[in-house]
Amino acid sequence: MSKKYYIPFIFIAISVCIVSCKDDVLPKPKSYLSLNYPEPSYAQFDANCGYSFNYNTIGNVITEGDCNFKIEYPKLKATVYLNYKPVKNNIDLLLRDAQKLTYEHVIKADGISEQPYVNKFKNSYGMFYEVGGNAASQSQFYLTDSTKHFLVGSVYFYAKPNFDSVLPAAEYVKNDLRVLMESLKWK
Repeated sequence: MSKKYYIPFIFIAISVCIVSCKDDVLPKPKSYLSLNYPEPSYAQFDANCGYSFNYNTIGNVITEGDCNFKIEYPKLKATVYLNYKPVKNNIDLLLRDAQKLTYEHVIKADGISEQPYVNKFKNSYGMFYEVGGNAASQSQFYLTDSTKHFLVGSVYFYAKPNFDSVLPAAEYVKNDLRVLMESLKWK
């Protein structure tokens, strides 16, 4: 090999070695956090509005006025909204509105499961809805005594709906909603 070709060959060989020594950049796979939540501890909340209920103490109950409340879960970035309406010969309208609220999510939902709730001893009747998929609210319910009281509850997260990422928190809050429904007492 002549001297004329020897210098560029060394330069190219050294350049290739330097460039090839870098670590390859690979994209990271999508993943979600592994979240662990505390064991629920429940306390009674007396609304002084015709009903009382038990709530998980990691949540904060905030008065919204007119016997409406919200339970904020700062660690879960979620809020449960409780909307109360008195029954005044309008039970059909209240039931229709509660069902309409749930079925507005049908566009984004993979499915909606209805679970009737009946507690004759507490004179409490209603429906619990589980909304699957990327809907804004994964759990909703309504309860009534059919004559005086009507309560609607729904859960919303402070994040773009992504069912896989909110699933652990949604399950945790769903269990709290069931406790709230089962503990609710009309006055």
